[in-house]
Amino acid sequence: MQRKKIYNPDSQEKTSERKIFGGNPTGIFELNDIKYQWAYNLWEMMLNNSWYPKEVDMTRDVNDYKHLTDPEKSAYDKVLAQLIFMDSLQTNNIMDNLNPFITAPEINLVLVRQAFEEALHSQSYAVMVDSISTNSKEIYELWRRDMQLKTKNNAIAKVYEELSSNPTDTNIVKAMFANQILEGIYFYSGFAYLYTLARSDKMLGTAQMIRFIQRDEVTHLLLFQNMINATKNERPELFTKALEEEVYQMFRDAVELESKWGAYITQGQILGLTDNIIEQYIMHLADKRLHAVGMKKLYNVEHPIKWVDNFSQFNDQKPTSLKVM
Repeated sequence: MQRKKIYNPDSQEKTSERKIFGGNPTGIFELNDIKYQWAYNLWEMMLNNSWYPKEVDMTRDVNDYKHLTDPEKSAYDKVLAQLIFMDSLQTNNIMDNLNPFITAPEINLVLVRQAFEEALHSQSYAVMVDSISTNSKEIYELWRRDMQLKTKNNAIAKVYEELSSNPTDTNIVKAMFANQILEGIYFYSGFAYLYTLARSDKMLGTAQMIRFIQRDEVTHLLLFQNMINATKNERPELFTKALEEEVYQMFRDAVELESKWGAYITQGQILGLTDNIIEQYIMHLADKRLHAVGMKKLYNVEHPIKWVDNFSQFNDQKPTSLKVM
């Protein structure tokens, strides 16, 4: 597997011949002639969702943070440390590790926008940390010294590192699933904790910032689910029984990792988020993500905290006809 050429004037590839990866693009963004309409729809949706961290009023949160209990403060700081790592990883992963192998220009466009949004999220966390926490440096150093966080980070990065060191067709597909898991599972226990604080009328600015971030993550999730489903149609020979089993194991590992992380950050001290509820919520999310890419559910559990979905919605979010392929 070779990285695509950024300028390839000898290419005669027709629009109908484009591929998610393994194609032969010219390097020219001819956006009046596209193959993957869903990608262009996503691009326009992302543009319509544009926002900036400093638009969010964090004034009240500064005082709220001072009055959080010690367990609430500890969980808040750990959640921020985890989110900082994941968006830092994604910014670099999308641009350096994945986009160089994606050969459909309309998808390249969306990946560039995603990388921008991941960087924007990093700025969001900086705004939150610097304006609220008395332990800014400590939060930014947690990924080095908190072993639970380090274990989770290492597991998340593993598949991306595999693609970087060995860029094969199969590893690109696995990286797509890893991105789906990151965008659709690994953020969510942290989000649920922050929404739980807001439900108790605490840290409302933080919750608003997370709503903006989560709205972006939904488009990122749709991107990778569409990429997986389109690749299934283009390259069905890659979706072997062995790959399927590996993907299921990736989901099982993600559920275990995120459930343990949720239990670790809450320590049984946060009203409404027991270890069992967190685990059931993560299982529910895993089943949704598997179903979206045509795979069987693993857990078949009910959503235990449906209020989270309502809490994360934007009342003024523009309707969209975007469909997951």
